[in-house]
Amino acid sequence: MPLANARAMLPALDVASADETADRGLLESIADWCEHFTPLVALDPPHGLLLDITGAAHLFGGEETLLARICVSLSKQGFAVQGAIAGSMVAAHALARYRNGAIIAPGEEAGAVAPLPVEALDLDAAMTHAFRHAGLKTIGQVAARKRSELTARFGAAMVFALDQTLGHAEKPISPRAALPDYSAERIFAEPVTAEEVILETLRTLAASLGGLLAERGEGARRMEAIFFRADGVVRRLAVETGGPTRDVAIIARLFRERLDALVDPLDPGFGFDLIRLCADRAERCEAGTSPFDARANEEKEIAFLVDRLAARFGAQRILSFRPNDTHIPEAASVALPAQSAENCTLPWKAIRGRDEAPRRPLRLFARPEPIDAVAEVPDGPPLRFRWRRALHEVAFAEGPERIAMEWWRQETPQPTRDYYRVEDSKGRRFWLYRDGLYHRETDSPLWFLHGLFA
Repeated sequence: MPLANARAMLPALDVASADETADRGLLESIADWCEHFTPLVALDPPHGLLLDITGAAHLFGGEETLLARICVSLSKQGFAVQGAIAGSMVAAHALARYRNGAIIAPGEEAGAVAPLPVEALDLDAAMTHAFRHAGLKTIGQVAARKRSELTARFGAAMVFALDQTLGHAEKPISPRAALPDYSAERIFAEPVTAEEVILETLRTLAASLGGLLAERGEGARRMEAIFFRADGVVRRLAVETGGPTRDVAIIARLFRERLDALVDPLDPGFGFDLIRLCADRAERCEAGTSPFDARANEEKEIAFLVDRLAARFGAQRILSFRPNDTHIPEAASVALPAQSAENCTLPWKAIRGRDEAPRRPLRLFARPEPIDAVAEVPDGPPLRFRWRRALHEVAFAEGPERIAMEWWRQETPQPTRDYYRVEDSKGRRFWLYRDGLYHRETDSPLWFLHGLFA
């Protein structure tokens, strides 16, 4: 109704501006909590949820008990809630709004929704008004009309929506998240709060998942623990590994590291009544005997150390340098997350012999720094240069090493670089280059310092 009419009926009415972003976030948090009952949860905006409870209702004492538990729990959290169960998603949508608490067996949707008003079809306002104007006030009256007549007047989409509501057609829900490859959970008769119990539960669930993974010869690369609090709050913790594993001790250690690294501690509140452990990504894991090679054991320990550091500080902070398929100096190597860096098979290329001096600095500047250089000949090394207000007299120079830019990767052509290794009169060594033979505007080359030798 208009706001003026509402205030005329209730002068003390409180009015708040709609916040669709906050409403969406709240609906998402409720959907997280509903995963307590089934992992197949979809949003039904602006303020509805769809749960596929196929095969899950018996775990909670049947459909009636499950529906009552969900509604009572949400009511205790301060929400006004209505719900219904039906064999069709659209039928459940309509019944939840106009027959709160209804539980309809599959195949009986047509009779259950027939008395409902046409608004239950959730069509646009113009179409609903047309039904009303034609004297069709209930879904049963609309369903009694010929399909050809309805299609000619309102279109095939409306007829399909009607068939879905009647249970003659089905439209699957779109879950918010993909189902994990494997999962195990534990429901507590009384909510738990002790950290020791939580860690022991994770260890037990990891053992259960390990058995399932072993039967199929697989291991988990990413695992997520979901903690459902008694007051409706849901917390998630995930750990990743560099390789597939089903070792219970390793999984338990990684989750302990993850818990210890939390900035916001895992607050149990009034306790967790359900803990679920999911293997979101599983891969083939070949079982083998422990090698006697010390190097193999060292690699295994390093991989475990990387996993522990990633669990504590984040996978994006534990990096490993890997070669890149390019001859451009600043792009010759890339820093990748160490847990996924082993997938890189490109070998390192040797750029100097065993007894040769380094041709390039070990570390380069993030960006080459411009310098003022004076050369004896246009194509020769500099005699002196000024860098960061300090003048350096060149005593020795070696080069050039000419590097052409990758024109096939650049929108605009880049000038060729001539690199020189130079040493000043005080013994300090620099790696600098001339950016092109001549500059277009000043007809003189531009010089840059790219790195320092130790």
